[in-house]
Amino acid sequence: MKKIILTMLLSMVALSVLGTDGAEASSPSQVEVLLNANKLSFPDAKPFQDSQGSVMVPIRFVSEALGGKISYSKSGGKTIVEIRKGDDLVKMTVGQTSAQVNGKAKDYGTKVILKQNRTFVPLRLVSEGLGEKVEWDKVGRWVWIGEKTFRNTDDAEFKLRPLSDFKAYMKNPYLFEKTTDVGQLFKGIKVITTKQLPIKLGNGEIIYDIKLVKRKGYEYIAIRSSERGTPIFFMVKNDYAKYRTGVDNAFENNRDGTATNYYPVVNGTDKFQTGKYIQTHDYTKFKLNKADYIAFSTYKVDDYIVALINPFK
Repeated sequence: MKKIILTMLLSMVALSVLGTDGAEASSPSQVEVLLNANKLSFPDAKPFQDSQGSVMVPIRFVSEALGGKISYSKSGGKTIVEIRKGDDLVKMTVGQTSAQVNGKAKDYGTKVILKQNRTFVPLRLVSEGLGEKVEWDKVGRWVWIGEKTFRNTDDAEFKLRPLSDFKAYMKNPYLFEKTTDVGQLFKGIKVITTKQLPIKLGNGEIIYDIKLVKRKGYEYIAIRSSERGTPIFFMVKNDYAKYRTGVDNAFENNRDGTATNYYPVVNGTDKFQTGKYIQTHDYTKFKLNKADYIAFSTYKVDDYIVALINPFK
């Protein structure tokens, strides 16, 4: 009950303190390519979006990730690129916009090009030619290939660490109590990293990405997820955890099954960090790099807390 009441108080204070502040859009980010909901890590040449809006990718890396085999040849002074995967064959020529996909000509409106000593081709050409589903995510600037088989924190790869490993972060232990079971602590914490995003939190929401944005000199954590307003808290060693709710009028419904919530980095709710209102506490001194973890306060995960290693340290 204490946790529920304090959560309501903190939410009201957050709205009164920052109710007029939203968060401005960040500058365009790097194009990400996901295969079966796992981000592909490009070793050198990166995907990009050209002036026509086509996502261009280094052909060898993507085709091999999709299980294809690539070969090059010369004909009439032109470079021919072929990708084979089972019975599928994609054949294209550097400098041309058309390609042969299983013997049928298709025009993609974008030329196959050489850049950074790599052959770049329209991603849709490769993926469609090799029998994969493709979806462009304009909000995240992501290209989804294949199935959206999200990692889940319930999976065996995510090991449960006991709360005793995190004693230094538990000066206000109520944040480590189950919302649905008064006074009962979670069994432990599962730690994740941004490299493992997107990820589903047990039976709860999907966390797609997390960014640090600014408006009018204030910093906000922007979290894109499948739900609205799941609270978070910053875990600070040998200090009180800093509880945050989303700024209501900054909420963005992306209308694609995802939403973006904005959480203030510095907030007057920290005056409640002991469970009581401390008038003299100077909450403005908090710096995000002091937090080792950003934890998700979701009641839909039954036995554990999910804590993301702070990517902004």
